Amino acid sequence: MKRFFITKLSTNNIYAIKGATVKPPIQIFGLEGRYAHALYSAAVRGKKENVVEKDLDTFANLLKKDKALHEFVNDPTLKRKSKLEKLNTILLQQKFDKITMNFFEVLADNNRLSRVKNIGVAFSQLMSASRGEIECTVISAQKLDANNTKALETALKGFLKPSEVLKLNLKVDNSLLGGLIVELKDKYIDMSTATKIRKISNILKQAI
Repeated sequence: MKRFFITKLSTNNIYAIKGATVKPPIQIFGLEGRYAHALYSAAVRGKKENVVEKDLDTFANLLKKDKALHEFVNDPTLKRKSKLEKLNTILLQQKFDKITMNFFEVLADNNRLSRVKNIGVAFSQLMSASRGEIECTVISAQKLDANNTKALETALKGFLKPSEVLKLNLKVDNSLLGGLIVELKDKYIDMSTATKIRKISNILKQAI
């Protein structure tokens, strides 16, 4: 079985994948984007992209729950060797894939462990794009029940291409009073009661 991993090169080209790189489904810029692209290429070539995605999600959850781990990862004063030893112990306990462990080693080498959360977000965006997922955020004044959620999904899918998959992100904002706000692709539809009241109020003010 071939092993694919990220290797440090130079300040201008921080890392690369040994073997031909894989073209990402979307381009994400900045440091997080560059690391995420390199990891995505390694994961795809190793046919472990779903495993790596799960590993990163697991680590993100660990950072949320474990304050000591969060402080440890973000501590720039710790020596690389001791940091890697403790980190490898944690990753082995969680049974992380070798590609993920190599990735964390590169982050430690380059003193970028504090950026792992944002790199994980960028990697998730690449994975979502590879699955053809289109994120849609719907904000409602109250939590939608199952029937309303299903009806909403059916309506929103009508705006997508056959190859696209709806990824619905539901949020609640009591200040809306009623109605919905929908964000889908380049569309922003505000059907909230609060906005309607504000428009009526503005019309009345202009009439006075």
